Amino acid sequence: MNVNNYLDRFNATHLKTKSLKHLTELQFLHMTEVPFENLDVIRRKPIYLNLNLIYEKIVHRHRGGYCYELNGLFHWLLNELGYDASLVAATVLRPNGQWAKPDTHAAIIVQLEQPYLVDVGFGDSTVLPIPLNSESQTDPSGTYFTKQSETGYFDLMRSRNGETRPLYRFTTSPKQLVDFHEGCVFNQVSPDSTFTHVDIITKATPAGRITLRDQELTIIENGKKTTKMLSSSEKEEYFVNAFAIEF
Repeated sequence: MNVNNYLDRFNATHLKTKSLKHLTELQFLHMTEVPFENLDVIRRKPIYLNLNLIYEKIVHRHRGGYCYELNGLFHWLLNELGYDASLVAATVLRPNGQWAKPDTHAAIIVQLEQPYLVDVGFGDSTVLPIPLNSESQTDPSGTYFTKQSETGYFDLMRSRNGETRPLYRFTTSPKQLVDFHEGCVFNQVSPDSTFTHVDIITKATPAGRITLRDQELTIIENGKKTTKMLSSSEKEEYFVNAFAIEF
């Protein structure tokens, strides 16, 4: 695996110095260039928690991935660049208000002058590092902050359209990529997984987000949301033109 080639994948070869400013730029560029997607899951192509395979997929084949792939490889990169970065496990709160299978989301904690939550693998979420001190950060997708419980876990909170709710709950206990094996298998095969039903592909844009779920295209730009149903041929065109993905 090559740091420069990975940085070049998302136009970030100039961001090799450790700082909050550069970390913020790294996260933003990664999330606007490397999509969150489950296309291999839907096509029954196994995903293994092997960094060399993930690197080949994301860097050489110009694909995206889901949390274990995106945050797993980004975690490797941050440590190669000199950051003190650890993987952590999170439990997602689904839109219907039910908690998903515990500890099946992988995120990253980066220690600078204080700890920051960094997540390039959650889909519709913030493009900014979020401090763990409850200070809020705002980007085109909402206002985000962390909320710590008396028992020690943190909730990543988002305020958007007049509603404030948790996106997921996490602790700061360091994990290894292999610790997510059970979750990785679950999210490839279980009917209870969000990712085993239809194609999902999404990436941030400077003014919002573009998402393709099954045949439905959603574009959010400067707070304005538009949706469109695509034909199969149009969908394939969007894979290439909007997400730079070719099979």
